[in-house]
Amino acid sequence: MTDKPEWSAIDTILFDMDGTLLDLHFDSHFWLEHLPLRYAERHGLTLDGARQRLTPMLRAAEGTLAWYCLDHWTRELGIDVAELKHEVEHLVSLRPHALEFLASLRRHGKRTVLVTNAHARSLSLKLRRTGLDALLDAIVCAHDLGYAKEEVAFWHALQNVEPFAPATTLLIDDNLAALRSARAYGIRHLNGIRQPDSRRPPRDTEEFPALESFLDIMPAG
Repeated sequence: MTDKPEWSAIDTILFDMDGTLLDLHFDSHFWLEHLPLRYAERHGLTLDGARQRLTPMLRAAEGTLAWYCLDHWTRELGIDVAELKHEVEHLVSLRPHALEFLASLRRHGKRTVLVTNAHARSLSLKLRRTGLDALLDAIVCAHDLGYAKEEVAFWHALQNVEPFAPATTLLIDDNLAALRSARAYGIRHLNGIRQPDSRRPPRDTEEFPALESFLDIMPAG
């Protein structure tokens, strides 16, 4: 269990979406199961054959904006990827106590900002399914800034649209590369997520404190 932050020293909380506020199961299922299935059907392949073709393509783009861009994959794969997501949108779900945590931070006067690599069409689907936006002060999409969170340039660009003081900011994110780029920029308080996908084993968050439950760091009162 991670130590509770010293909330008096934190003014802004930056949240990742997939794997942090939302269960990563939807995305895992979509990219590892549903997309390969539909791709196999479209191209007359076995499921294993589809995975063998898709895997190197996906890995080559990992950590870049292209990896997260549904328009990019629609062009590359010849399939409307955003439409495919609607076929399994019932799997979109919040991580436990996410809304409760956001509401508590609002009561304590903290600024809460969603910073996500998700494509706009994916973001729209997930906000509609969860209502997260009602408890957030701002939402910033990496595609609008031109950099993925894995790049230090993202945090510089974020300052231009959502000014924050790195010394009094907490970032909660399941992406270790994003946490490392935020640390390089100077964000002081950083938390990883122990189990982003509820259907998969816990992860090693390496040098970052591992958050198991939002209840563990809920502000008192």
